[in-house]
Amino acid sequence: MKILIVEDEQLLAASVGELLKKKGFDVEIVHDGEAGLQYAELGVYDLIILDVMMPKMDGYEVARRLRAKHLGTPILMLTAKSALDDRVTGLNAGADYYLPKPFDTRELLACVNALLRRQGSQVNELAYGNTTLDLNSAMLRCHGNEIRLSAKEFDMMRLLLQAREHNVSKEFLLSRVWGYDSNAVENHVEVYIGFLRKKLAGIGSNIRIEAIRRLGYHLEVSGDD
Repeated sequence: MKILIVEDEQLLAASVGELLKKKGFDVEIVHDGEAGLQYAELGVYDLIILDVMMPKMDGYEVARRLRAKHLGTPILMLTAKSALDDRVTGLNAGADYYLPKPFDTRELLACVNALLRRQGSQVNELAYGNTTLDLNSAMLRCHGNEIRLSAKEFDMMRLLLQAREHNVSKEFLLSRVWGYDSNAVENHVEVYIGFLRKKLAGIGSNIRIEAIRRLGYHLEVSGDD
């Protein structure tokens, strides 16, 4: 499970990040609202932990913009502003839960787990168009047809399905699928995109993987099905 932390207090962000990593979560951290919005818009995270008072863009505005784009990722809002009006503002902006600072780490973990449980079937399956990806078996399915993906195909397909119409760069795919220390190059991404396109076509999927020069890849659904 992937969690994005958007928090300008670097020590706090690092502390929360380490806590979540010890619990098995994949964590990324950014320190201002604009960067938080850009990362969150990728749609690849299972949860966003969002501070309110940040440089460049506050957490309320980040949440509003994400919800305006119909991004349904759960948002846990962390802030020192704990007055009733502030909590109402946060919830109205699109936060799913509002946790005032300072907080007990046990309460934070309870909130994280509760919000992740709310996602229901999305935790075990991703769907787009007429196609689903089973996250437990790595099976790609469409109209009764199915095919098993290799480990890297699965990782890449999951990222694309989470991002949907949002572009995912080759650099991002390289770092998340092959790892930061890998010797893999952009051509590896292109090869695996080719594999996925063939498998999608083979099961009759109406999903297309579209390439945008210098921006990467995103998914589109054809109007034929």
